[in-house]
Amino acid sequence: MSNAAGLRKAVVLVSGGLDSATALYFAKKKGFSCHCLVFDYGQRHVREINAARNVARRAGCPVTILKISLPWKGSSLIDRRRPIPGAAQPQGRVVRAIPDTYVPARNIIFLSFALSYAEAIGARAIFIGANSIDYSGYPDCRPRFYRAFGAVIAQGTRAGVEKKSIKVYTPLLELTKEQIIKLGTLLGVPYELTWSCYKGGGKPCGVCDSCRLRAKGFRQAGMEDPSLR
Repeated sequence: MSNAAGLRKAVVLVSGGLDSATALYFAKKKGFSCHCLVFDYGQRHVREINAARNVARRAGCPVTILKISLPWKGSSLIDRRRPIPGAAQPQGRVVRAIPDTYVPARNIIFLSFALSYAEAIGARAIFIGANSIDYSGYPDCRPRFYRAFGAVIAQGTRAGVEKKSIKVYTPLLELTKEQIIKLGTLLGVPYELTWSCYKGGGKPCGVCDSCRLRAKGFRQAGMEDPSLR
């Protein structure tokens, strides 16, 4: 076992949204001692950072907020000069174009930091709430990306070379938002603490892609979104 409590250690990427919160509670349910990693990467508002911190604290997990800079921008999420677009229009599981809210190589960057953190503390697991079905069309949310990253871990880390490789868990990858919300409800996820909107402010905008996907999930699950009460 990895620690005094007899639990396996895991690094969990927590963004403040409902997917990452569900992944965190899923990891806890599976018996992992979770260390939450939150990124302050210059996003348009601190609302999601505060939400991530609150979710981690409610779960009783230590949380590290890591401030990094992406000065070259390249996304409407980190460049205030670029407007947040409305929802993408998917056709089945295919989205016509990668939206402007895509942050260049974000999950590669985040997972690399999480990997370093995991190696440093002796964790053998990383959890991320990536989803490839009800999502905005980001290339770093697809199963093939996570398979490739697993190969990188095996070849490019001490843990991998010593055959103690760190595994990236993506428990929500093949679930719809409806299924994620139903799972999270069973796990006791405090969805009232989460924030999904790409914009800041007092209330979600209801127009951006993330808001619409969240609303669709709660609607299909036959539930009221507790964050809107």
